Amino acid sequence: METHAEGTLSLTGSVIAIGAFDGVHKGHQEVIRRTVDRSRVLGVPSVVYTFDPPPRHFFQGAQILTTVQEKVERIAQLGIDHVVIARFDQAFTRRTAAAFIADLAKLDPLEVSVGNDFQFGRNRAGDVGLLARHFPVHITEPVHCSDGQTISSTRIRLLLSQGETQKSVSLLGW
Repeated sequence: METHAEGTLSLTGSVIAIGAFDGVHKGHQEVIRRTVDRSRVLGVPSVVYTFDPPPRHFFQGAQILTTVQEKVERIAQLGIDHVVIARFDQAFTRRTAAAFIADLAKLDPLEVSVGNDFQFGRNRAGDVGLLARHFPVHITEPVHCSDGQTISSTRIRLLLSQGETQKSVSLLGW
């Protein structure tokens, strides 16, 4: 697997999963496995496009579940070909939705996987609909645990804050 700074990778065809992937929990693992599977079917490289630090940490100071190095190591274990790490800083938050789409276009995505509430660009001007006007988009459905609740980084942070380490570890899956 190769790791790249945002804007430094160009490909001819790819399948991309975009997200913070903080913790690389079981839900993220499903998204990444699907990305790898689709890339193999289509005969193109698989790419995870992620952010450091996670946007929720940047905007709200949320606890970070995994360092960027841990995140990359976990993603590598899932068989991804490339990880693109965008530095999520003040300059990044000022980028337009069009600039983000232009950067993705360099990866020539045959498919892009995002969550149904994915937003991007300055003031969250871009959404799944805008992304779908430029690339084929697959909206990833939430993954639920045995008690029916959605597995999410936010839920894992809450469990950790409540001292429920065992339960949070089971949702992480590592």
